[in-house]
Order: sequence, then structure tokens, then C-alpha cells
Amino acid sequence: MAEGLYAPGHLGELTRIVPFELVDAVLVECGTVQQRLRKLPARVVVYLLLAAALFEDCGYREVWRKLTGALVGLPLVEVTATALWHARCRLGVRPVRALFDLLRGPACAIRTTGARWKGLLVVAIDGTHLDVADGQAVRAKLGKGSNQYTAASGYPQVMLVTLVACGTRAIIDAVFGPRKPGESVLGRRLARSLTGGMIVLLDRGFSSNPFLTTVAGTGADFLARLSSGRKPPVLATCPDGSFLSRIGDVEVRIVICEITIATSAGRRTGAYRLATTLLDHRTHPAFDLVRLYHERWEVESAYFEIKKSMLGRRVLRSRTWPGIAQEIYTLLTAYQVIRIAIADATQATGTDPDRCSFSIALNTARDQIVQAQGVIADTVIDLVGAIGHAVLGTLMPARRIRLGPRAVKRPLSRYAYKSIKVDRHTYKATISIDILTSDPGP
Repeated sequence: MAEGLYAPGHLGELTRIVPFELVDAVLVECGTVQQRLRKLPARVVVYLLLAAALFEDCGYREVWRKLTGALVGLPLVEVTATALWHARCRLGVRPVRALFDLLRGPACAIRTTGARWKGLLVVAIDGTHLDVADGQAVRAKLGKGSNQYTAASGYPQVMLVTLVACGTRAIIDAVFGPRKPGESVLGRRLARSLTGGMIVLLDRGFSSNPFLTTVAGTGADFLARLSSGRKPPVLATCPDGSFLSRIGDVEVRIVICEITIATSAGRRTGAYRLATTLLDHRTHPAFDLVRLYHERWEVESAYFEIKKSMLGRRVLRSRTWPGIAQEIYTLLTAYQVIRIAIADATQATGTDPDRCSFSIALNTARDQIVQAQGVIADTVIDLVGAIGHAVLGTLMPARRIRLGPRAVKRPLSRYAYKSIKVDRHTYKATISIDILTSDPGP
């Protein structure tokens, strides 16, 4: 534990991943070290923001009490909400952004289970929205949504687009900004983190010619779902049912498949058009590509963990754009730190990260902060730690196929919600995939 005014600056066991030396180096690089020693040194403020990202249901004063609750016997200072606000304003955005840049990455080793497919690191790009507090200045920058009843409705929203490693759900890179001009335009900035040896999974929203050309120009391969209205030309056919084509200036191979999902609620069939830069049908068969595309949903799971498990579907606290940017970077950093802790535990035991519960890791990390446990590692460093032992001791079963049909999660009426009761155990699902040799049409 640090001494004096620096004692409240910790993150429990996660401090081993975000050590004091790392935070101090970031503050020096960004020129945000305090000129005189205050009640709230800059290092302590950084840890306060990270802890607040793990306790999104608490105000900053309550987070401060959690950080200091177990520091019995130390000469702690009393702080007010106003002092915390001024401290966050003094810190600014640059240090937390720099800290995120240092920690972001796939968080996997060469032999991490499920991280690679045929030697390629499996990653995905997708976007989501975060609700922010309404205010004139924020509304002027972000705008507001509209519907058939009013020109402006709901909270202003920030568009967040991330590049996620599908095997570990760790964030490799992230960008955010206003909803317009759209996620594909914003997402092109993620090309800075794409390299050869990656296979990028993309949804239809990212299948435009400019975006695919940008991805191909980085040396990374892609596997993208095309919209049903596109009709790529057939330049040559392959024995596995796929065919060679061209999208813009990029040579691609198109796989057209028909997927049928049968549950006790009925059968549903849909046609998928997948475009990839992996042109050899012998080394990358069409059926294997269709199965790989399912991994794109890992980025959706990452968003669920951030927005539901961490945020609890709450609106972000900050009411100014600099505060919003600071809060988003600390939220992403806190998520990444937990993902690194999970990855360390699974790499030590050879476990698939998909079987580790993020909620258990999050709750254990919160307990470690409240108890101020594991802040400084012993002489022998345990990569698993309390968080790792918690998730490894409660492993989830191997990934299963969907058992029930999709249902509306947020119906318009709460009474309609009460009338929907689904027992997941009563559904039996079968999935069949047929690779088509010709275009079935939109």
C-alpha cells in the first residue's frame, strides 16, 4: 500500500496490472503531475476514476469511501464532492487516454485457446451507443434521436466503435464520437491497429466498398457479411460452392450459404453472403468460413459486459464533453484490466476464456477494492490471483447453440413483458447450413 496522501490510490488486486509506476509514468508523459501536493494527488485521481468505472451505481464520494474503507489507522483526508470534481477537471482526458493506449491489446498468447483460426488472430469490429446526460452543450455536439412523434427524443448518445479480439474479448482499439456520419466512417480510424496475421469479422454495416478497401490495405484479411441487395460478379467458381469476385479494387471470394434454425417455435431460414480475402478454397473451405463468422458475436458479448454488467444500462455520469471522454476511456480501461486478469488466469491453466464469467471477475475485483487486498504483489507473483481463482472455480459450460428463438428484450409496454414467459430448457434447436452454388437472390 502506498503511504500518506497516496494511500487511497489503488485498485485492489488489479493494481498489479495498473501499478503505481505505470500511472506515474503516464502522468509525467502527459505533463499532469500536480505542481504542489494536494489532498488529491493526480495518481490518486486516476485510481478513483478507474474504481468509479467498476462501481457505476455509486457517486464519486461513495467510491472514495470504498477506496478508503479498509485503510484503518492511516491518516486519511476528508474530501468533498466539489473537491473531487475539481480534481477530475485538473486531470483532464489525456492521462486516461494514454493509460488505455498502454493497456489495450488482444491480451492473448500464441497458444491461448480460441484466439486464432488457422494461424490468424480472430478480431471483430462493431459499434454501439452509450447514453449520456442531457444538456445544452452535449446536445449541441451529439444531437438527439428522433421518432415519429417528436423531432428530438431520448438521451443524447455517443457512438462507440471498437476492435475486439474474439478469443479473449479484450479491446485492441476504440474510437468514439457523435452518431453522425455513422459507425463505418468512424470505424475506419481503427485501421491503424489492423495488421497482417489478422482475420477481421464484419457485419453488413461495415461492408461498404471504402471500408473493405481500407481493411484490405492494412494487410489484414476480412470476412464480411454483404447486404442482400448486392450482386457481386461471378469471375470463377470453386469446387466448394464459393466463387471469386471483386469488390471495388479488392479481390474477394464469396460464400453464399443458407442457414436454417429449427426450434419448437418453428423454422427460420436465411441466406448469408460472406465476402473474404482468403481466396484459396483448399486451405479455407467455405463451410469453415461460415462457422468462423459466428465468432463475430463475441464483440456483442463484450458490449453486453460493458453496458449491462458494468454500467447497468445507466446513463454516463458526466455532463460535459471532456468529462464524457474521460469517463469513456476509464470505462474501457477498467474493462480491459479485468479482461487481462481473466486472460492471465486462463493462460496459466490452458482454459478457454469463453468459459470464464465476466460478472464473477467484476464482483471479485470490487471486493478486492473494498478490502484493499492484493494491492502489492508478494515476492512470488501469482498470475491467477483471487480474481483468477474465482473465475476458474466457477467455469461455465462450453459454448452451446441457441436453445430458444429471439424474443423482444425491451417491449414498449411492461404489461406485454409480463405476458412473455420463456423456459429456455423447453426449446430444442437444430441448425443446418447449406453452401449454395448460385445466388438465391435477395
